[in-house]
Amino acid sequence: MNYIGVDIGGTQVKIGIIDEKGTVRKASAYDVAFDGYATPIIDTVVTKLTYFMKENGVKDSDLLGMGISATGQIDVNAGKVIGAAGHIKNWEGCCIKDHIKRIYSGPVTVMNDANCAALAEQWIGGAKGASDAVVITIGTGVGGGIIANSEIICGAGGGAGELGHIQIRNNGKRCSCGNTGCYEQYASVTALVQMVKRACKTGKLKSSLFGDGVINGRTIFNAAGKDSCLDKILDQWIGYVADGMVGIIHIFNPQVVLIGGGVSAQKERFIDPLRTKVVNRIMPAYAQGLKLDAATLGNDAGMVGAVYYCMKHGK
Repeated sequence: MNYIGVDIGGTQVKIGIIDEKGTVRKASAYDVAFDGYATPIIDTVVTKLTYFMKENGVKDSDLLGMGISATGQIDVNAGKVIGAAGHIKNWEGCCIKDHIKRIYSGPVTVMNDANCAALAEQWIGGAKGASDAVVITIGTGVGGGIIANSEIICGAGGGAGELGHIQIRNNGKRCSCGNTGCYEQYASVTALVQMVKRACKTGKLKSSLFGDGVINGRTIFNAAGKDSCLDKILDQWIGYVADGMVGIIHIFNPQVVLIGGGVSAQKERFIDPLRTKVVNRIMPAYAQGLKLDAATLGNDAGMVGAVYYCMKHGK
């Protein structure tokens, strides 16, 4: 018997058949932002989930449950989006669980995507065996999942782990959540891209450094080491990532900190210097035995963690 894992992001939904050991047997991804969210994400998810099950010959009776991983702040009890930081139309207030229950009669659970990623890493990934761990996802924004005493921290309303919206700069940059100085305004890949684009606009960097002129996380790291100005920008950005991480480590005292997102593949240019900056800035007792490394499960983490949560809490 298997589960279905569904990972709903801001650009696509990933759907997979996952067994009780966390192995992804079959998975597909579908666009959810094809019309600028004029079609509500949940409508697309339900349509594609129905299609996926039919295409793979999956019936309700074949499944032990469905675990949903979703972007935004999630009320895990109601299975509802209670906050979306203001950047996805037709998402905040969506009761995901109710919509899924209309097409599937078995157990359904819903949890924030970064929390699901943390659970997946604790189950079969880089935090396996750790009772206290933090997983920080760095991409368009910054997300996080916190495991304490072997349990995911959900908080009073299910919104715990919004690490991207801790404030690291008083009167800093305006964030989409309405606050200023949020961590993700400095530590996300989006923030890095903006820093590089500003340097190009002011003539400090040449856009030709980035091949076809497209500036994104991949092209920035591909150009690293070729220009001293770019290397200084990268070092400054990694310092911003360390800023928030130092505080997080002092609050939660984890055994393991894992970094997720595409940028985590940059071991020499990102993970290693980040580890050095963090270890040099935290109190010695917190550095003792601390593992800081890249997450291991990649794009499957949300689906896998959602299934793990469903295995433990589905009803």
